[in-house]
Amino acid sequence: MRVLPKKLTTIVSAILLSTALTGISTMTYAENTNPNEPVSMVANWDKTFAQSNKVEHRKVSFKNRYGITLVGDLYLPKNRGDHKLAAIAVGGPFGAVKEQSSGLYAQALAERGFVTLAFDPSYTGESGGEPRNIASPDINTEDFSAAVDFLGLQHEIDRNRIGILGICGWGGMALNAVAVDTRIKAVATSVMYDMSRLMAKGLFDSMTAEQRHVTLDKISYQRWADAENGKPAPMDSGLPDKLPTDANPILKEFHGYYKVPRGFHARSVNSNGAWSASTAMSFMNFPLMSYANEVSIPVLVVAGEKAHSRYFSEDAFKAIGSKHKELVIVPGANHVDLYDNQADKIPFDKFELFYKKNLK
Repeated sequence: MRVLPKKLTTIVSAILLSTALTGISTMTYAENTNPNEPVSMVANWDKTFAQSNKVEHRKVSFKNRYGITLVGDLYLPKNRGDHKLAAIAVGGPFGAVKEQSSGLYAQALAERGFVTLAFDPSYTGESGGEPRNIASPDINTEDFSAAVDFLGLQHEIDRNRIGILGICGWGGMALNAVAVDTRIKAVATSVMYDMSRLMAKGLFDSMTAEQRHVTLDKISYQRWADAENGKPAPMDSGLPDKLPTDANPILKEFHGYYKVPRGFHARSVNSNGAWSASTAMSFMNFPLMSYANEVSIPVLVVAGEKAHSRYFSEDAFKAIGSKHKELVIVPGANHVDLYDNQADKIPFDKFELFYKKNLK
């Protein structure tokens, strides 16, 4: 097993646990008196990718079962005719917003004939929820089911032909969602991270039992400080604005997307802030892959050949119980190569064929 130095494990975990403290919309969260309402509904195109002239775009909102309002972008093929279409809900990466990778995937799949929905998870981006800068394995898994709720009510969509797609950390959430929500007919992941495994064991499972105890002890006592202050404190580290000259290749990958024009977005966790210091607590005691063996629907797992995260995908693939599963390794691709299509490495043809076959 590859062992990562403790310092780098902490840095990478912090990168995947960092969120936007400010937005670019005209209404900030602090101005909103109802914590379950959207932070904003930006009407102008503010994505990190170009708008397609083949797709109709709608800004939408819907609630999850906790009453939190989620904000999303709905993409529909312009030449869709009158018949109902298959739909796909897209989430991720962990720490990103719908204006980044999930929106890119959603728009590309809409060009190929699907109705798609890219959404911001609870407590982040334009979605509601208070306090801000929090992630939850339970609530964020629920966000996928809430997206399915919404899609199933749209007149353009056949509710019996709904799939989901999770990128990076939302790959683990997606697999957890399909283990419980039987309405979902197909699931795909791209360069998935199992965030519960990462936070409980460190990158490459390098965290010792002693280190885990120290981490839990620090988080536990942080809760008293948060309770006394009336709000959660942010983590003390995240993705640095300036890349160190001796930066590890993994750090360079993330920096080369989130902190440069290629992928930067002001509302994105990893571009512009930090998660709360206590966010990891629930993930460390909530294994997302516990019921992977009960997943019986068609599954497509995509990973980069050179991705540091590849082991998450390969181990998840082994654990998934479905007889209709496929593992695709993209030649030469690292983890971040599959966040956008800068190097033409995202296998959209494979995703299209998978969903067309399994969302008939």
